[in-house]
Amino acid sequence: MRRIGIFLVVVWSVLPIYWAFKTSIQTEGDARDGQYLPLRPTLDNYTSLLSGDSDTASGIRSSLLNIIIECGAATIVTVVLAALAAYAFARMTFRGHTILFYGVLLTMAFPAYTTLIPLYRIMSEAYLVNTYTGVVLVYVSGFLPLATWVLHNYFSGLPSSIEEAGLIDGANRLQVFWHLVLPLARPGIISTALITFLFAWAQFLFPLVLTTDTSTQPLTVVIASLQGRHVVPTTLLSAAGMIAIAVPTVVALVFNRYIVNGLLAGSTK
Repeated sequence: MRRIGIFLVVVWSVLPIYWAFKTSIQTEGDARDGQYLPLRPTLDNYTSLLSGDSDTASGIRSSLLNIIIECGAATIVTVVLAALAAYAFARMTFRGHTILFYGVLLTMAFPAYTTLIPLYRIMSEAYLVNTYTGVVLVYVSGFLPLATWVLHNYFSGLPSSIEEAGLIDGANRLQVFWHLVLPLARPGIISTALITFLFAWAQFLFPLVLTTDTSTQPLTVVIASLQGRHVVPTTLLSAAGMIAIAVPTVVALVFNRYIVNGLLAGSTK
């Protein structure tokens, strides 16, 4: 019975992805025939999107660059700030330490979309709507508490004797952090960066509200905007969707060991 349940869950999850992939390697006529297997597969749809001169192809390429820039920048900023904050919470004692730490964690209990309108007003007043900076700042504000929590668990599990030896040898706290702690915490940092990047790639509503044209809109928003407003073949839409899925899929598959090992190490050491 358990195997049947697992099989049904796998089929339910994989079938839509397979159908989208099948449609993306078919011509529009073959796709409309409802064939279960692509009898005449072709990569023309991907070629049209990646090297074509149409407005749709140009918009997809521009949005692909946008999402890479926004996700990459948000990941770098989040990991840097989270590493500094997590190390401070894990190793330093200062007034309001506990209240501040749990206050940061408490923000994860609120649905992210409750801050959508306030963030939009703040970004609008700061003239950051429809800019890379505005999108990145919103991403960082949402991902920073989780990243801080993950790295805090990891830093707390590292032996403090190594840091004490560095301080005795004359290194200051920042030197100890850079030369001793960060190399040991590399698995946790990699896992945090990967999780942040995948979360940023999956964002839709925030960039939908904060970006108004293709100059800053990410791929997820542009693909959704193509439906209804433009006459776009379903084969091209499917190809664009597969491109959007491909990047996080490859990242998750290639770096899966780092994600799992980093999170487990950070929670058990």
